[in-house]
Amino acid sequence: MHYGAKKSTFLFALQLRKNLTPAEKFLWEFLRRHLMKYRFKCQHPTWIYVVDFYCHPLKFVIEVDGSIHLLKEIHENDVDRETNLKSFGLNILRFTNDEVLHDSLKVIQKIEQKIEELSTAVNFKSKTKSPL
Repeated sequence: MHYGAKKSTFLFALQLRKNLTPAEKFLWEFLRRHLMKYRFKCQHPTWIYVVDFYCHPLKFVIEVDGSIHLLKEIHENDVDRETNLKSFGLNILRFTNDEVLHDSLKVIQKIEQKIEELSTAVNFKSKTKSPL
């Protein structure tokens, strides 16, 4: 579930949890209160990273990015990070702070769509697993 995260990553995650951005706070309140079928964790240590939101049964990561992620160097780091996270079989959905705060209905719809898609795949895999 933590993919080998070290103690320092857990400590950094704790710091981030205490200092959520307004967009992260908004989305966290929604995820905590409205998607009760699947539990999300906020600022979850995952290998050498801390992902904004994580749902383990679906292997689903939601990231909320500020404007700094538009910078070339940060964007390149995001691409590497996403590649590394996907190597663990994680599914990633990324939004900007602006999207979360100003187009929240669209963001929520995309999250619900992805949950439906991933839960269907998870249910299909568990039904087709060989009993051996």
